[in-house]
Amino acid sequence: MDAAIQWIKVNLGVSPEIQSKFFLSVVLILAIWVIRQIALRIAYKRVDEIRGRYQWRKMSGYIAVFFAVLLIGRIWIEGLQTLMTFMGIMSAGLVLALKDPIVDLAGWIFIVWRRPFESGDRIQIGESTGDVVDIRVFQFSLIEVGNWVDADQSTGRIIHIPNGMLFTKALANYSAGLEYIWNEIPVLVTFESDWEKAKKILFEVGTKHAEHLANAARKQLNKMKGRFLIHYEKLTPTVYTAVKGSGVMLTIRYMCDPRRRRGSEEEIWEDILHRFAEHEDITFAYPTQRIFSGYFDGRKSELEES
Repeated sequence: MDAAIQWIKVNLGVSPEIQSKFFLSVVLILAIWVIRQIALRIAYKRVDEIRGRYQWRKMSGYIAVFFAVLLIGRIWIEGLQTLMTFMGIMSAGLVLALKDPIVDLAGWIFIVWRRPFESGDRIQIGESTGDVVDIRVFQFSLIEVGNWVDADQSTGRIIHIPNGMLFTKALANYSAGLEYIWNEIPVLVTFESDWEKAKKILFEVGTKHAEHLANAARKQLNKMKGRFLIHYEKLTPTVYTAVKGSGVMLTIRYMCDPRRRRGSEEEIWEDILHRFAEHEDITFAYPTQRIFSGYFDGRKSELEES
């Protein structure tokens, strides 16, 4: 061993002290890597969910890097006071030169500490909506939903968003706390239709497809009352009535899974079409035009008189 150290010193110009620090750094890196792999093996045996394994892998990686930088820094930097002095001198320049990365790092700390969202949650930040698939130190990634695709279905694109946007843009989480959202389906029938019968049919259809979700949402809401001031009284499906220019608007309001909004609309609409087809006194309304002639309404037209 001594011969190898002397050979490296003579031929490569590396002092024994530097060689010792380098060797110790390599040993520390290997030790941390082995410990992380063992921890992941133990965690994988207890956690079967993909999301749980992903979180273990990401968190163990952050912890491993932190300890590696801390321990190796102690080896190569002589004295903690020297490090603090150097950091004090460089901090002002770093804040100006690396403003955006520092804000993104602060955003990552906020995500880890406050957990406004986690991997797998569906969120909207600014104009971007999607499912969170990755969270990193400087950015998080979404699989985009919506945009040019109708309803809340995936476009296939992955959007990378800087963590710093959390401090400047409004964040909406579809999945945290209450896992269901309100959705509405407007149904327009003519003024000549039996709108009361149509309203009753729509209420039956909404209850058939969404009442079970209201019960699940109520249980979640009771758990959330200690964290949020929410005053939802009625969670079961309902139908509202309004008058529009072309007829009577009957709107079904119900709770649904945000990832199944389009599928739930399809099921409800198909049921409505089948039920309305059984009643001749219920007709869908749509924009129409009526042309009146003076001969038909018993008066001569102004054009003929002129």
